[in-house]
Amino acid sequence: MQSPNEAVNMDGKLFYLKPRSTAWEALTEDDLKEYLSDDQALDEQEIAARVRDNQQYMNDFLLRALQIPNLSFFAGSGTSLGVVNGPSMGDLWQKAVKSDHRSTEVQEKVRYQESNPNIEHFLSQCDAYLAFNDDPEVDAFMLDVKSVILHECSSFIGNGGSDISAYQSLLQKLARRRVRDPRLKVFTTNYDMCFETAAANLGMMVIDGFSYSRYRRFDPKFFDYDVVRRELESHEFVEGVIKLYKIHGSVSWGRNGKDILELSDPDPKDAVLIYPAKGKYQQAFLQPHLELLSRFLEMLRVPNTCIMISGFGFNDDHLSEPILSAIESNPSLKLIISDYRAHSNIESSGKGSSLYWKRLYELSNQGYDIHFINGDFTKFVGLIPNLRAITPADQLVKAIKGVRGGNGF
Repeated sequence: MQSPNEAVNMDGKLFYLKPRSTAWEALTEDDLKEYLSDDQALDEQEIAARVRDNQQYMNDFLLRALQIPNLSFFAGSGTSLGVVNGPSMGDLWQKAVKSDHRSTEVQEKVRYQESNPNIEHFLSQCDAYLAFNDDPEVDAFMLDVKSVILHECSSFIGNGGSDISAYQSLLQKLARRRVRDPRLKVFTTNYDMCFETAAANLGMMVIDGFSYSRYRRFDPKFFDYDVVRRELESHEFVEGVIKLYKIHGSVSWGRNGKDILELSDPDPKDAVLIYPAKGKYQQAFLQPHLELLSRFLEMLRVPNTCIMISGFGFNDDHLSEPILSAIESNPSLKLIISDYRAHSNIESSGKGSSLYWKRLYELSNQGYDIHFINGDFTKFVGLIPNLRAITPADQLVKAIKGVRGGNGF
């Protein structure tokens, strides 16, 4: 198969890349046929056998990953696109900026000029301008833009055009672990309520740092609590409990004085979320984001940890740099990175995508435990095996194969 340096378009196709390899392997017959070069002609049986082997490797690999004691899932903005129907950065530019009749004048005032408009760069420019200028017009414009962002990131769920079944399937699969293992930790930069809604639809409990009182108030001590079932003298952990860390805040969080509360419709001025801007790094050191970021950094250093990353473009330095540092300093850390454009991101790293893609690819090529999967969030979730479908006998057979040199990490 082709290496990431070749000019091929694998966007949305299902391929994977192992450590110490430059060969992307196909997981469907159609994709393999499309990307075979002229000197790699295979007949139908050979294609079917090769894909079957690739699928078996991926299933075994992900099954073992699920059994690593400390399992975390990191969701970027890409998980809320596609059938989930969440807004992209381009959508936010169109609805929050371009549609506002004041945008041209404001862009001139803050001296924003880009051939390819970027809402993060624009809001950063506005923030920098307001830091040195008392301008009510720009200030009012910024508040309206943030109001639109807040609305767009919260209204798409439940409007009939959103499909969060992939979120539900993900939680069903990843949360079905031995109750004596640490709880599944879900980290996300998204403001939306996809994970909370999916968990509610499944009847699962979410530990998200908020109290379980009538007025839900944020207090990080709740991350250290758990849920047990007590019967007379014995007790056991309740199944299906996850921990959710929304690093950039949520559309349901509002600030009330010193308290951070869960609200159904927070005012944009009081909303507790980090709006898209290059200044996210500085904002991440304010509460509650500092506490959530510290939990993320702590997770990266824990031995025997596997992190599944999906839909994250590695454009946030305050998150990408710790991930890169951790893979070099934590020898037992495993990264599984999935993205709709994983192959293209590596190929264009530093020229259109984040430079971190190239750095992670180089580390993977050196033998670090970094695996890439090219495919969108829904397809990636479809690859994850269901732990309850694996019988003890199957697990024993797979363990023996692993000892004898069968498919493994």
